Amino acid sequence: MSPELFHLPQNGSVPNNPQPARLFRAALRGQMPAQIEAYLAERSWTNAWRNGIYPFHHYHSTAHEVLVVARGQARLTLGGEGGPQVQVGEGDVLLLPAGTGHRNDGSSADLLVVGAYAGGREWDLCRPEETDVAEARARIALVPGWEEEPM
Repeated sequence: MSPELFHLPQNGSVPNNPQPARLFRAALRGQMPAQIEAYLAERSWTNAWRNGIYPFHHYHSTAHEVLVVARGQARLTLGGEGGPQVQVGEGDVLLLPAGTGHRNDGSSADLLVVGAYAGGREWDLCRPEETDVAEARARIALVPGWEEEPM
């Protein structure tokens, strides 16, 4: 399955990542949250959580993140203010390399996302208006690559 690729240059105080964000459409449609977590864990994407996506621009400088829409739909902005918008729905898998900005711009009331991190790394929450971008880029450079893509 070939993903949609989003090449996102640094956008002000959102560092993004030289590696593109990847969107695999409907790749895990019909899977229950526990099945999604088990599937991701088999590929070394662990430290999972279930929730929505923050409605403000943010990124993680200490981990690569995968977001799987288990239920519902959302419109996301990638890469920071003015970045591309993408509509995601049930079964969509979005891989966000460390530093990739993302924001929920609106979602259905039933939105449920399963998130996890490459190698189970601990994640941080960086908001562009509160985070020193040079320090964030230094942390991002230390994040090891993932062993296997989630798809």
